[in-house]
Amino acid sequence: MTSLLSDTPTPLTEASPAPLNEARSLPDAAPSDAPLLPDAAPLSNTSLRTEDALLGSHSADAYAELMHEVVDALAQRFASVDAPTSANDRTSLEAEVADFDLDGQGIGNIAALREADDLYARNAVWFHHPSYVAHLNCPVAVPAVAAEAMLAAINTSVDTYDQSEVATLMERRLVQWACRHVGFSGGDGIFTSGGTQSNLQALFLARENVLRAQQAQSAQQAQSAQQAQSAEQAQVLGSAQPGRGEPSRREIMSQLRILTTSQTHFSISRAAHILGLDPEAVVTVDTDAAGRMDAEALAELMRDIDDTGGIVMAVAATAGTTDLGVIDPLDAIAEICENANVWMHVDAAYGGGLLWAPRRRHLLQGIGRATSVTIDFHKTFFQPVSSSALLVRDLALFDPTLHHNDYLNPAAEAQGADAEPNQVDKSLQTTRRFDALKLWTTLRARGAAEIGSMVDDVCDLAAEVRELLDAQPDFEALGATDLSTVLFRFAPAAADSATADELVPMIRRVLFRSGRAAIARTTIDGTPWLKLTLLNPDTTVADITAVLDLVRATGHGILAGRHLESTTLEGGAA
Repeated sequence: MTSLLSDTPTPLTEASPAPLNEARSLPDAAPSDAPLLPDAAPLSNTSLRTEDALLGSHSADAYAELMHEVVDALAQRFASVDAPTSANDRTSLEAEVADFDLDGQGIGNIAALREADDLYARNAVWFHHPSYVAHLNCPVAVPAVAAEAMLAAINTSVDTYDQSEVATLMERRLVQWACRHVGFSGGDGIFTSGGTQSNLQALFLARENVLRAQQAQSAQQAQSAQQAQSAEQAQVLGSAQPGRGEPSRREIMSQLRILTTSQTHFSISRAAHILGLDPEAVVTVDTDAAGRMDAEALAELMRDIDDTGGIVMAVAATAGTTDLGVIDPLDAIAEICENANVWMHVDAAYGGGLLWAPRRRHLLQGIGRATSVTIDFHKTFFQPVSSSALLVRDLALFDPTLHHNDYLNPAAEAQGADAEPNQVDKSLQTTRRFDALKLWTTLRARGAAEIGSMVDDVCDLAAEVRELLDAQPDFEALGATDLSTVLFRFAPAAADSATADELVPMIRRVLFRSGRAAIARTTIDGTPWLKLTLLNPDTTVADITAVLDLVRATGHGILAGRHLESTTLEGGAA
C-alpha cells in the first residue's frame, strides 16, 4: 500500500528534532543562549508589530525559522506517536486549558508555538494511527499538508477574481474535472467547507428552483383563469380562479417535501429546518434489508404525496451512508426522479472517492443522472479539512445563489463582455479559503489513479475484516458494506443480548480513555453496535486484529469485574 506519510520514510536519528515542548530537556536541544530563544521572552507590543507579528517582507526570515521548528517538531511526533489518543482525562485537560491567560502580554512566537505543541499536539487525536478506526477522518496526503501551509500564508480569498486571480481559475478547473468524472458534461460547482454545507446549498438550490417553477405555474394558471369568460370555467379551474389569487411563497413552502431514508446523514434534516420547511417536510423512504433506499417504495411515496397535494422538492439519495457504508440504487432512483421531474441530490460525501477507484467505480452507476452531488475530498481523497464540493449538472441551477453588491461583484460589470469569474456568485460564503489548492497539489504529486487505488485498498480491508469477524465466536457482525465501515459487537456465548447491548458503550469508553484504540459506536434498529471506519490504506488486517483483541480483552475484563462484584455481594465482605 502507498504511504501517505512520506515517499521515502527515514528512521529517526540522534539529530532528529525534538517536539517543541521537549526542546529544552532533550540532550540535543538548543542551548539556552541559542539565537532563537530570546524570542521566547515577553515582547512589547511595539516590537511585536515591527519585528515578526505580521507576515511580510520584513518578517520572511523569522517566518521561515518558526515554520521549520514547527514542522520538525511535528515530524518527530508523527514518527514516534504510539497511540491514537493521549489518554488524558477531560477534567485535567479542562483545567490545563483554563490555566492560560488569553488577555495577558504576548510571550513571543517561539514560546507560543512551543506552548501550543505541548497543549495541543501532545493531546491530539491522531487519525493516521492504525488503532484510530472511529469516524470519517482520514490520514492526509503529504503534498496537501504542504499546500495548506502555502495557502494559509498567502491567505487568498477565492470569492472574487480580484482577490485570487489564478486561484479562481485553478478551482474552476478542478470543478470541471470533478464534474467530468461524475458525468455532468455541462455542469458546474463550488468548493465548500464540508458535506453539511454542500448538502445545505444543494437543498437551498432545490427549494428555490422548485419555488420559482411553482410560482411560474401558478401565475400561468391565474392568467388562464382571468381569461376565462364564464363562472363555469372558473369553477373548473378550482384554486386558480381569479378571486383567490396566486398562492404565496409560504403556502408553497408548506407543501414541500424531501424524501430520504433513515440512513441519510442528519445534515439533510438540519438543512430542511434551516431552510424554513415544515417539521414534517422530511419524509422517510423505506429501505431494503441492507439499508439501501427501496426504489419501489420511493415511487409509491411520491404518488401518495402528489395525491395529497404535496410537492416533492427533492429526493436525497446517499452514496455511502455513515453507519452502514452502503450506496442507494442511484440508477433506479434517477429513473423515478426523471419521470416525475424531481430534483435528485446525491450525498456522496463518503462514497465520492469511488469515482476514481478502478475496481469499484461501477457502484456509483447512475450518479451522472443526478441534479446535484456532494463530494468530500477530506474523506476519501485524503485531504486536510476542509475540502468539499457541491456539483450541479447545469450552471443555471446556481441562479438562486447569485447576489450582486457594488463593492464586490457589481451587476454592471458582471454583464460586461469581459466579466470577471467571481465565484461568490455561486457560493453561500463570501470570504472563502483556497482549499482547492490542496487537492490540485495532491493530484499533480500523486495522480488520481493512485488515490483511487487507495480507496479500493480501504474497501478491500473492510471486506477482509468482515470475514475475520465472521470467523470469531466472540463477535457478531451486521450486514455488508459497499465502502469501508464495519459494524460489530462483542457478544460471547456467556452474555445475553441485553448484556451485549450494555457492553458496546462501555468497551468504547474504556478503550478511548486508555488511549489504546478509538472506535465509534452507533445504533441500528434499536441495537447498539461498535463501528470500524477504515480510511487508512496503510492499515493492515494485523492492525485491526490487534484492535479486535483489545475489544475482546476489554469485554471479558468488564464481565469478569461484574462477576466478581456479584460474587462479593452474594458472599459478603471478605
